[in-house]
Order: sequence, then structure tokens, then C-alpha cells
Amino acid sequence: MSYLFFDKAKLVNLKHSLNREVLRTNRAGSYALTTLAGCNTRKYHGLLVCPLEQFGGTHHVLLSSIDETIIQHDRSFNIGIHQYNADHFEPRGHKYLREFNADKLPSTIVRVGGVVLSRERVLAKNQEQILIKYTLLEAQSDTRLKLQPFLAFREYHKLSKANMFVSSKFEEVENGVKFRLYEGYPWLSIQFNKAAEYVSVPDWYNNIVYQKEMERGYDYTEDLFVPGYFEIPIKKGESIILSASTKSINPSGLKQKFRWETRDRNPRTCFRNCLVNSAKQFFVKNKGQINIIAGFPWFGVWGRDTFISLPGLTLALDNPKKCKAVLDTQLKKMKGGLFPNIEGSEGHAFNSVDAPLWFIWAIQQYAEYVNDPVSVWKSYNKTISNILEAYRKGTEFNIKMHDNSLIYAGQEGKALTWMDAIVNGKALTPRIGYNVEINALWYNAISFYIELAGKAGKDKSPDDWKDLPEKIRENFVNTFWDPEKGYLADYVNGDYKDWDIRPNQVFALSLPYSPLEDEIKKSVLDLIEKELLTTRGLRTLSPADPKYKGMCVGNQEERDSAYHQGTAWPWLFGHFAEAYLKLNKQSGVRRIQSLLDVYEEEMENDGIGSISEIYDGNPPHHGRGTISQAWSVAELLRVMKMLDDFN
Repeated sequence: MSYLFFDKAKLVNLKHSLNREVLRTNRAGSYALTTLAGCNTRKYHGLLVCPLEQFGGTHHVLLSSIDETIIQHDRSFNIGIHQYNADHFEPRGHKYLREFNADKLPSTIVRVGGVVLSRERVLAKNQEQILIKYTLLEAQSDTRLKLQPFLAFREYHKLSKANMFVSSKFEEVENGVKFRLYEGYPWLSIQFNKAAEYVSVPDWYNNIVYQKEMERGYDYTEDLFVPGYFEIPIKKGESIILSASTKSINPSGLKQKFRWETRDRNPRTCFRNCLVNSAKQFFVKNKGQINIIAGFPWFGVWGRDTFISLPGLTLALDNPKKCKAVLDTQLKKMKGGLFPNIEGSEGHAFNSVDAPLWFIWAIQQYAEYVNDPVSVWKSYNKTISNILEAYRKGTEFNIKMHDNSLIYAGQEGKALTWMDAIVNGKALTPRIGYNVEINALWYNAISFYIELAGKAGKDKSPDDWKDLPEKIRENFVNTFWDPEKGYLADYVNGDYKDWDIRPNQVFALSLPYSPLEDEIKKSVLDLIEKELLTTRGLRTLSPADPKYKGMCVGNQEERDSAYHQGTAWPWLFGHFAEAYLKLNKQSGVRRIQSLLDVYEEEMENDGIGSISEIYDGNPPHHGRGTISQAWSVAELLRVMKMLDDFN
């Protein structure tokens, strides 16, 4: 039995199987995502979801699903499943599911009477192509497969509706046909490793329901176009391979292609292997650049998320080359000392005060790993200097070093820190002023710059910075610390100090250079552990606060209102663990290991084999948000590396 194994009882129980999702991605930026039952519950679900250059690189669902029907003795058994009304599913193919495992590939076994059929799926590594392998394991009589493709051809944030503009035309290609529902889209070629009969019966399947979109308060019904169906005979022991691709291929090589694509896949045989596999899914290579997708299915490339997740996704897996490649890709995007927070087809948003400081932190982690200060200085000293100068002199959004040497940032209607939820044009946690984590990062960045210069033999280069760390340290303590309260203010603006108990103060403890003495660190850490620590990360607000929201559910506004008002974030656990181990050293290892081990429960929840973006602050801490988030996975891997180093 494989590590990620689901038996018949779990698969036929839709309450269970519809809440577990299977994600696979490739290095071209495409992904395949659906539920264990094979029933799509999100508009983001699909067997081939691709970024299309002709539409600015946005993702589009081409192939939504395939209904497979087993035919014997003129009787048909459809093993597909779609939801139409709140509780109406048709066909109810999930009742034939017998087992699912995700060792190397997502593999499903179905049984219909005396017929046993296996289905395996794999995305091609570097192209927009999914391969599906059907193997007839048991059969007592002649058997045929009928395969109906459900096509969407729409941007993945939107939904398809029946219309008169769709093209039902198709063109024959070797061992298959190709479709293009609308002008401007690529053709979708569906081909087999042997000849298949295609029957054109174009029709719309209306009002398919996506349960997750309904729960999230969005439009949740879609009409999908089914152009026809394929029929193909299959013998006991035979494997038939279906290819769905934006380019027509030579089908004679499909069996070899399937073997080649599955050859180097790492098995998901344990907790760590699952995280390693998940980590690899976030990387996308395009035009000589390598980027990190912040989360699946709906995030794109986000600057802040890239830098925070980069050490865990690369250095914790002993891959400094990939780390540097991402750093070099990102530094080309810097503008005015800032990095894009969100990259979009219509322009980038440079509205993140912390992304440049996290960029320097990522370089710091890289420098420690490679232990070659001269080469690191040569590669990045100008970029670091430009960032620090931009903060000192001032840049957009009132980001500027004040006379007290602390960084001030913010303006009305904007949320510049990672707590960036906005509802009806109003920032829920605006945090205008001196932010505790920004100034902890600022202190760390300058201290690292001076250190790197010294190690690289460039002692004179940062002369105008060498007196700043002490000034920052003194004013940081005076500004944020209250010995009577025993913790740090979240942000300060003029005479106002915000004493909401939030996790942002943890970075003043975890970063390589801290402005705090150990006695203060211990006090702050004790409070964080008491008020914010959960088994799924740190809460964003203490439950004792009247503003606390323990569940991140409801429509967009309701979820955004809870996003940073109590929701637990796994990525924050990484910095809690780092601070805890720095203070407690070897005696803290068992405590952090026990907290880490609990995350293994999540391997069979939500996005199986990965870690969700967020979790409810209230027990039992249900997963919410994206089903696979880069910095969630990255920080758990970084904690594993910390523990390995201690052990």
C-alpha cells in the first residue's frame, strides 16, 4: 500500500473525496487539478490548464474533464461524475472507484462487474500536454472504452456559458482529432497510441455546479461543450494512452513518452518526500527565466512570496543553483528599489514595502549556504545598495527612513505589508507608520550588508551605513518594546502604538540579526506561544481580541475580513521555530519536532501531499485558501533543515 492511499470507503463517500484535491504541475506553468472522485468542484479545476502567451500569459482551462465509459455486451457504465444541483450528481461514476494512490502518479482503480481498469495521469514536463494511460487489468469479454472530452476554452477565473459562437468543427490528426472552440485559442489535439473511432455529436452540458465556488460566494454554474466522443477497443493487459496537447504529436511514440515522463518522478513515500515533490511544483521556466508560483490554483508570481519561500524551496533541498537563478530573474524586475508584489498581464504592482527586504534576506540565506562572500558581493552588492538607498532617501508609498533611523511606510487606502487584505477599498490592517517586522528586516538587511562587505574585503564600501545598526537597535527597542506588557507593538504612528497581539513581532526574534536582547526575545516568544501558536502555524491575531475571527469562511468580503484577524498561517511557523531554536538550542528540538510532525496529518487533506495557504484559527483548524502554497511548503522544509542541522 502506498503512502497516499485511499480505499473504496473514502472514495465513494463524496463528503470525503470531494474535499481532497489532486494537483500536478509542470515546468511550463500548466497544471492538472481535480478531486479524488474526479468531480470538478472549482472553476480552477481541469485536466489541462495552461498559460497562453496570446492572452498575456494568463491561465486558461482547455480540457475540463473526460467522462470514461466502459462498454461490455452493449451495456455502458459511465465512470464520470458531475454535480448539477446542490445534491444531484450525474453520472454517479464514483460508485465504481475502488482505490486511489499517489505514489509517483495519480493512479485510480475502477471496477465494473468483472472489469478492472486502471487510470494514470501525468503532465509532460515542458509542454502543454497531459497523458492519460488506461490499462485493462481484468475482463472476461470484449471491452471498449468510450471517452467524452468536456471542453471549456476560457480564462480560469471565469466560467463558460452556452453560446452561438462556439465552433463545433474539428480536424482529423493522426489517431485522433483536434478542436478549437474560439478564434485566438490554440488547437487542442486529442490523440491515442492506436486508432480510435471519433463520433461528432456536439452538445452543451448545462448548469454544471462547482461546489467550492458556491461556498466562496462566486458564480458557480458552468456550461461545458462536449464535441463528441471516441470509442476504442481494449484487451485484457493492454494499455491505451490518450494525449491532450496544444500541439499535434506523432502518436507512435506515446508509450515511450509516457515512460520517459514518469521515469524521474520522485515517489511520495513519506511526509518529507511529499513536501519535496510539492516544492518542485511551484517552479516555472520560461524564456530563460525561472519563477515561483505563489500558490495553486489561482496565485501567480508574487515578489514577497517568492523571496520568503525561496530558501525553503531550494537551499533546504541543497539546490543553490536554482536559488540563484530565481534571485537573478527577480532582480531584473526591480524598480525604484521595489519589487513587483503582484505580476500581471497588464502591468506589475510595486506595492510591497517588505519584498525588497525579504529579497536581501534570501540573499543572506544563499550567502550562508554557498560560503563564498566574494562572489555573492560581486553578484548582489549593487542591488542591495540600491534598495537600502531607496529606503533611506524615500520611494513610493511614503516608504522612507526617518531621523530616528526607522522605516516609515504607508498611505491611506493601501496595505503595503503582507497583511494586505482590502475590503471595499479599505485596508483592514492598514498599519501605516513604523511596522515592527519592516524595521526588524531593515536592521537585519543593513547588518548583513556590512557583514558581507567585510567578508568580501570591501570594508570601505558601506562606511556610510556602519553607524546605523546601533541607532536602529536603540530606537527599535524604545519604539516597540513595553516591559510592562512584555511584547512588541505591531506598529507605531506618531503617538499611537498598536498593541494588538500579532505574529509580526516574531521576525525580530528569528532573523539572523536581531535588535533585541535575549531577555526581551524570551518574553515575546512566550506570549506568541501562549496567544498565537496553533498546530497549523501562528494566528494573525490573539483569540482574546474582540476583532478575532476564528474561521475564514463565507464570501470574499467575509473571508478577507478574517484573513489577517485570527486565521493561522503555516509559513509563520518557520520563523517561530527558528526563534525557538535560537533561544532554546538543543533543548528546543523535541518541541519543534513535535509541532512539525503534526503537519503530516495534512498530507491526506485538501491538496493531498501538500500544505494549504491558511487554516482556521479555531480548532480543528480546517484548511482554507489555496490547496498548495509555496511559502507554507517552503517553511516546513526549512524547519526540517534546521532540525537536521541540530541533530
